[in-house]
Amino acid sequence: MRKKIRPILAFLVLLVQTVALAQAQNPIIFADVPDMSMIRVGKNYYMSSTTMHMNPGVPIMKSTDLVNWKIINYAYDTLADLPALNLTDGKNIYSRGSWASSLRYHNGMYYVTTFAHDTPGETYIFKTKDIEKGNWQRVSFKPSLHDHSLFFDDDGKVYLIYDANRLKIVELNDDLTGIKQGVLERVLIENASAPTGKEVGLGAEGSQLFKVKGKYYLFNICAPRGGMRTVIIHRADNINGPWEGKVGLQDRGIAQGGLIDTPDGRWFSYLFRDFGAVGRVPYLVPVKWEGGWPVLGENGKVPETLDLPASTSLIPNLVSSDEFNRKKGQAALPLVWQWNHNPDNALWSVTESKGFLRLKTGRIDTDFLQARNTLTQRTIGPTSSASVALDVSKMKDGDFAGFSVLQKKYGLAGVKIDAGQKSIVMITSDNDKPVEVQRIPLDQDQIYFRIDCDFTGMNDEAKNLYALNGKDEAKFSYSLDGKVWNPIGNILKMKYDIPHFMGYRFALFNYATKNTGGHVDFDWFRIK
Repeated sequence: MRKKIRPILAFLVLLVQTVALAQAQNPIIFADVPDMSMIRVGKNYYMSSTTMHMNPGVPIMKSTDLVNWKIINYAYDTLADLPALNLTDGKNIYSRGSWASSLRYHNGMYYVTTFAHDTPGETYIFKTKDIEKGNWQRVSFKPSLHDHSLFFDDDGKVYLIYDANRLKIVELNDDLTGIKQGVLERVLIENASAPTGKEVGLGAEGSQLFKVKGKYYLFNICAPRGGMRTVIIHRADNINGPWEGKVGLQDRGIAQGGLIDTPDGRWFSYLFRDFGAVGRVPYLVPVKWEGGWPVLGENGKVPETLDLPASTSLIPNLVSSDEFNRKKGQAALPLVWQWNHNPDNALWSVTESKGFLRLKTGRIDTDFLQARNTLTQRTIGPTSSASVALDVSKMKDGDFAGFSVLQKKYGLAGVKIDAGQKSIVMITSDNDKPVEVQRIPLDQDQIYFRIDCDFTGMNDEAKNLYALNGKDEAKFSYSLDGKVWNPIGNILKMKYDIPHFMGYRFALFNYATKNTGGHVDFDWFRIK
């Protein structure tokens, strides 16, 4: 009898494991997708996020199950034409650009709002009737309203709730082109961090306002000094108050976001977590309603699995390989690509050499972070590997081109030409200065580079605001034939740094240090 039971037990264990694997896992997106704002329209979910100094900006993503997301659009191609946005005059906007957006749907129109402190200091509203095709209409006005939430009330009034800790509210005019004249800004909540009962290091911000069954619910994030990121929830029967608040969640720093419901009546909270060098990654948290309050998590904890469909991979919907093959008349890049700052569109092409991305030099640069037309995609966790193939035959003396992981503390593997001699070079930035780690002579025009990223080892008990205790390593390799790979340089210990405020990105680059007019051709970019 025991012999018969054992196979049955083994089968049941396997069945349980299979069911578990078929469920969604947290984080639902293991990549840098911070400051999410989410809506449901019918059976479709839409989400906006922050990409700051990257362009095009304010990515719009779509899902039908809350787990598998695809980039379908951006709110803008470029935010403005300024030296800091163009990486000219020695200026940049690392960690700035457009910040937390608010995505809403009202009376058949989709709205995305965001703000920027350096354009200079404006609030932006984009609207369209077709979120998947775009065609955004755009308005902007001063001042820049920090971390605001767009809210359409039932009486026809439209508000922005914004700022940090001392939260304020303004009413917009009827066509949403500015703040309504004659209606004064007012304080909504004097001390939104008060429910923690502690002194705060990060005051309550990231406002997102919702209305459920006639009650108003305001979500914020704060961080008690020396403690973890915390969800704060306030509720009121009237938008003018009085507001009562409570701590909504304290678990591994998973915070900042809001509420979303499903067509079958379930509720979730979408939040994100600082996950070291890979960036700020989204989590979904089950929500139950008790006594008129949304209760987040299971016994105050964010579960590792969810009663939702499993992820089918972030590839190719959020990151993707690209062979750079384009049909006649197609000159665009897939939506997974973003430029570091505003590109110079005269200096790149996917049509000049069929099947290649061409990056041309048009000015002299001496620093990778100030070089223009660096093309990027997100790294993904827990591990990811990406490689490129490039033709360096048309480089000029002083040119440097190759493959990188981009952040303030970056690593580069590429080809340099000095006095006519090509060399394979690996560079890391140490103490804000580039350091050449290894140089190998090169006597051919075709070269391959690969970067392997490892974001494993995150300590779930970390309570610091920006947890940086994962493995967070990048290894660099080169190949002369695309088959045999050779390590080069040192392992880069990646670091999520506030001056860039963004997870690491794979980056393709080419810049001149002596002469302009050269170019390189990237044959492909492949990620797994």
